[in-house]
Amino acid sequence: MHDVHRTANLLGATALAVSDLMLADVRAATHVSVSGAAALVVLAHAPDLGVTELGRRVGLSQPAAARMVDSLVAAGLARRGQAQGRSVAVSLTRAGKRAVKQILAARAEGLAGLVTGLEGTDRRVLTDLLERLLAQFYAEVRNADLLCRLCDRAACTDSAVCPVGQAERDAGV
Repeated sequence: MHDVHRTANLLGATALAVSDLMLADVRAATHVSVSGAAALVVLAHAPDLGVTELGRRVGLSQPAAARMVDSLVAAGLARRGQAQGRSVAVSLTRAGKRAVKQILAARAEGLAGLVTGLEGTDRRVLTDLLERLLAQFYAEVRNADLLCRLCDRAACTDSAVCPVGQAERDAGV
């Protein structure tokens, strides 16, 4: 008989280990916080977001997002634009764009090291399982921006359909 509790426990341990590896690689790549790194990646795909919206997409309150943006501006990775009403657009500097490339490369290298040890068939099975799990996550979280805040979108969509984006479309959002 299949033990759901054991499978869930193994998934939890794996998720935590993968998260620890990925986040350590991301922090080491640019020496910014994880939320700062996520904000840089988000801004690479959606430039000129307001601070509040940027915070929403990386899972931060407006005050925390403002402090994070302050740190990115101080590090020369982002800049604030002109205020438009109550919103101030944030965009990447050249250094910020380079940092995004470093973040995504560091993330990819560490994660690729994990999956290259699997045989081709096992990788295909894992890919299918991960796509289904991400669709389930979307059904729970209902926020594609938050789920994909550190994603290399090109890696996910160049040769396939993003499972989170598809789940969002299927939900009619």
